Amino acid sequence: MGMSAGKGDDEPMMEMNTTPLIDVMLVLLIMFIITIPVATHAVNIDLPQPSPPKNDQTVDPIKNKLVLNNAGQILWNGVPTTTGELVSLLRATKGMSPEPELQFQPEEYASYEIANQMMKIITDSKVTKFGFVGNENFATFQKAGQ
Repeated sequence: MGMSAGKGDDEPMMEMNTTPLIDVMLVLLIMFIITIPVATHAVNIDLPQPSPPKNDQTVDPIKNKLVLNNAGQILWNGVPTTTGELVSLLRATKGMSPEPELQFQPEEYASYEIANQMMKIITDSKVTKFGFVGNENFATFQKAGQ
């Protein structure tokens, strides 16, 4: 890069020196980058608080069936329950020896959002014997040749 100092010694230089301007802009850019907070990707979830189960809700020592019906109602061994009661029931099953099996059966048109919440509660409870039942109702079988 060349630099011209004017036509003669008496004439002032007509070009602006941009080097200090660039230096200041780079320092400002670095300062802005440093002061930007680190972006954290966190999803806040309000989980239900455990509440004591109703008197008619019992924990079977062998297997317990958890059903989510099409109306969005949660059934524990056929008895309607809430998510808070579900947390308490799952804690009770974890305290049993041997741990009973938990069978989860969402109905065909059950709410995906409620089913997802229930799966989160089940996962957080760290139940080890867990399975889905009733999936055979949704399988489509085709005979050979059709």
